[in-house]
Amino acid sequence: MSTRSADIAEILGRELGAGRVIGAGDDRLADYGRDETTPAMLPEGLVPPACAVLCEDADEVAAVLRICAERAVPVTPRGAGSGMVGGALPVRGGVVLSTERMQRILEISSDDLVAVVEPGVITGQLQEAVEAQGLFYPPDPASLAMCSIGGNAATNAGGPRAFKYGVTREYILGLDVALMGGERLRVGRRTAKGVTGYDLVAGFVGSEGTFGVTTQLTVKLLPLPPGVSTLLAVFADVRAASDAIAALLGRGIRPRVLELADRASIDHVRKRSRYRFPDGAGAIVLLEVDGDPDALDAQVLRIGQDCERHGALDVLVAQSPTERRALWEARRQISPSLREAHRTKINEDLCVPRGAIGEMLARVDRVSAEVGLPVAVFGHAGDGNLHVNLLVDDDPADPAVKAQIADAVGRLFAETVALRGTLTGEHGVGLTKRDHMGVEQDERVLEWQRRWKAMWDPADLLNPGKVLPARRRACTE
Repeated sequence: MSTRSADIAEILGRELGAGRVIGAGDDRLADYGRDETTPAMLPEGLVPPACAVLCEDADEVAAVLRICAERAVPVTPRGAGSGMVGGALPVRGGVVLSTERMQRILEISSDDLVAVVEPGVITGQLQEAVEAQGLFYPPDPASLAMCSIGGNAATNAGGPRAFKYGVTREYILGLDVALMGGERLRVGRRTAKGVTGYDLVAGFVGSEGTFGVTTQLTVKLLPLPPGVSTLLAVFADVRAASDAIAALLGRGIRPRVLELADRASIDHVRKRSRYRFPDGAGAIVLLEVDGDPDALDAQVLRIGQDCERHGALDVLVAQSPTERRALWEARRQISPSLREAHRTKINEDLCVPRGAIGEMLARVDRVSAEVGLPVAVFGHAGDGNLHVNLLVDDDPADPAVKAQIADAVGRLFAETVALRGTLTGEHGVGLTKRDHMGVEQDERVLEWQRRWKAMWDPADLLNPGKVLPARRRACTE
């Protein structure tokens, strides 16, 4: 049976209630055709959605997937819309299935060290809820005040604390999912350990909504660390900062946060930060350690001394929660400061082996000079995840500027892979990196992934056009 996408809003409205469907003519529908992706990075020809459906429970999610599958209407799952690679944007129109109203924290268990949540729960709110009970959910993407746990799972989100504690995948024990066609599965476990069968949870986490729609998550918790100390070290340049980082890690020090920002990032944030950076500041390293409060002071002292031995111009240790917030403020304001200062900011979340950070930063500078676009770099130095921001002041719709941006991005990806890195550390592939996948993965690997996608969604109706590029040639066994 086939149905025009334009008719699907009426059909879904009859099934779920008209109040759940945002259709053509409703000004709100435009919001479901965009997210936080820089428009200049999106391909042309995207078809806007015919409607958006605001599901409130798993039964409704399954119903939408059943109805759309019967009528061959594509479905684009969407969480909070905070993604930066176009993963929640419709490619072929159809229905946007939003889980934003599924915001219940169903259980927090201190005995089992788990929480059970719906996908629309905001990550920062989950953290606050578990910390109120002396527990800890470590993943902390920069957008934690607005991003949802379901979206975090879809992209396998990271964040500053990933260096010590790992990314989202390490904390998802079990999932309830609905497949295209309406079938529902429960995969994974609740226990701390479990190796029964294939690890389907790991397959769904990071699949960017192309396999199924998550309707419930069982997440692992930890005891809340009893103490936290934060330190900011200022260096003359990123090479000195990189050397200090290498020395710290070489001594076996493992902070829970190890962040790096370059001179351009510092210069953009100077006016907004309560901390007054020295005039010669060319890089900052933000470190955070946690654990037994009695041991933290000595650990921070050793870290500060190591930084000074490697040329730190200034080392500031937060002496109160207010000072700690001020140091974090300097780091968290970098991205919005860059965005406000330039017409277009393109953030690529490249990831290289830790030992290659210094070389990658040098290559970024070379690419910037060769293509004529300034850059600012900050990110998670502990795990080699660098946010390379291309700063554009000309009209990105101008074909010459668009070609300049594409050239810069292509060169950055090539340099990343040449250093045995990966194209995305935490944002995902979505639309903006889809056609670059062949830079990192050969055609045989891509073909096996296409087969995996086809197993879960044979008609290619669920978040179509994401992650995997079109076939370029036949792949023989």
